[in-house]
Amino acid sequence: MPEPKPQTTVLFVCLGNICRSPLAQGIFQHLVNQSNLTNNFQIDSCGTASYHTNSPPDPRSIQTAANPKTDIEKFNYIIPMDTENFRNLQKVGVPDSKLTLIRSFDPTLKTPQDIPDPYYGGDGGFEKVYQMLFLACDGLLDSIKYPA
Repeated sequence: MPEPKPQTTVLFVCLGNICRSPLAQGIFQHLVNQSNLTNNFQIDSCGTASYHTNSPPDPRSIQTAANPKTDIEKFNYIIPMDTENFRNLQKVGVPDSKLTLIRSFDPTLKTPQDIPDPYYGGDGGFEKVYQMLFLACDGLLDSIKYPA
């Protein structure tokens, strides 16, 4: 019997882990499931600040998509939502080789941009963030399934 392939591990990171990173986690999980790759991935999200420790995702993230610091070593890909969190992750020792801004995977962009934090905006901001994340997550899955 062939050896089972190890799971690819992906961690999405934002500031409080209630808006952008759980939304990215849900979108990416959906895309993985649609591709019949569910058993090939372990997907999680976290925040770099302790503002919302042990809080559930913002209800607007859950509606749009219908923990403390994680063990960095277990993740193949650590995907911050913006440059602030990218720098925060570098400060705590995450190697640059594991870090890539989420919109680096957006095929419609020539240079990566931040995912804006929709927390203080209305529901429309969550929809815009969802659309940005969907494109980027789809590109991320393609890059993992079909490495260059």
